[in-house]
Amino acid sequence: MTTGSKVVCVDDRFPPDILAFYNALPIKDRQYVVRGIGIGVALNGEAGEVVIYLEGLNNPLSTTPPHPERGFAQHRFREIEPAPAEEAEIEELEEALV
Repeated sequence: MTTGSKVVCVDDRFPPDILAFYNALPIKDRQYVVRGIGIGVALNGEAGEVVIYLEGLNNPLSTTPPHPERGFAQHRFREIEPAPAEEAEIEELEEALV
């Protein structure tokens, strides 16, 4: 999963009080495009979780330094189509194997 990848949400079960921290949440079975990947803060407050940022869903900044935008845990999504550059690399590797 990289920037530009198309993903589908597989888990949209968030705690009810999460809306105090987000403007928009992903919806299960909807497709999104990854606009970025970073290290975020888990729901339990611990740093180090890989998060993704989605096109069309912009959220407030975290109160934890260095104050990144609040993203979504990568495990909540499944990649359905690699990013265009990634796709070209896969094709090149397949051709090299033939």
